[in-house]
Amino acid sequence: MKNIYSIIKKPLFTEKGSALKETHNKILVEVSKGANKIDIKKAVEEIFKVKVDKVSTINEQGKWKRYGRSVGKRPDRKKAIITLKKGEKLEFVEGA
Repeated sequence: MKNIYSIIKKPLFTEKGSALKETHNKILVEVSKGANKIDIKKAVEEIFKVKVDKVSTINEQGKWKRYGRSVGKRPDRKKAIITLKKGEKLEFVEGA
């Protein structure tokens, strides 16, 4: 098993993520590219002390962007939508 603290990178604060959190009790996080659903579930349960019902993952390809004359690529990333069991709640501190 991998180090659980290297699996979950950061929470993602987006409008879609906030709507999922409020209506369906789901949280949105960025995870390591090599992590699978079982690793993600174990890491979230151990770090945040909540019960996870389901994990869905999304591989997102980085977009090609122009920076003046040169062309660059944003990094690829993997996101996870984590469904918490009924009655469970997880609050991230938003803002700095």
